[in-house]
Parts: sequence; structure tokens; C-alpha cells
Amino acid sequence: QVQLVESGGGLVQPGGSLRLSCAASGTIFDFNVMGWYRQAPGKQRELVARITSGGSTTYADSMKGRFTISRDSAKNTVSLQMNSLKPEDTAVYYCNLHQGALGFWGKGTLVTVSS
Repeated sequence: QVQLVESGGGLVQPGGSLRLSCAASGTIFDFNVMGWYRQAPGKQRELVARITSGGSTTYADSMKGRFTISRDSAKNTVSLQMNSLKPEDTAVYYCNLHQGALGFWGKGTLVTVSS
């Protein structure tokens, strides 16, 4: 089993920045994909960005150029630097780790972008 704990959410003004972090613990394979998803009220959960253990990244189109995902595989952590935040970025952000045929989720951290 894998446990994921997110941190770093909060309230930020439009145009501001926020950094989310996620720490994974448990039985973690050498090859895995860690990522961030988000779910806004009344909407489906969607991919924000993900990164493989080899460092390959994928971003949702609306996040390209504003968000940056990074990881420290030795520490099993993944971070998401979010810049130029918009009100529509308001959502619960979930950390995800996928390895083998299994996916694991954190409990989520709320990001609110509002003036």
C-alpha cells in the first residue's frame, strides 16, 4: 500500500503563486508516475500534470506555462509550482501515484483563488 499526504493549499489572490507538495510512503516501485489532479465543485476530476520516475512530464493544456511539476524520487515527493493563478484554478488538488496496475490518491488539498 501507498500513502500520499498533500500540503500547501490555501487562499491566494488572482495572479498569485502557490506551491503544493506531496509525500509518498509505503511500498513504492522504482518505476512509477506521480501527478496532480484537481476537482472543482460540480466538475469531474481532471489531470493537472504528471511526471514519471524518469522525469518525463505531461501537462493539461490549460496549465502549460503556468504550472511546473517536479519530483524528488529519492524522497518520493512531488511538487507543483502554480503561478499566475486564476479564479478558475479553484479546486481540491489531489496527489496521485500510479505503479503497476494500481493507483493511489491523497485526501486532497483545497486551493482557492479569490480576491
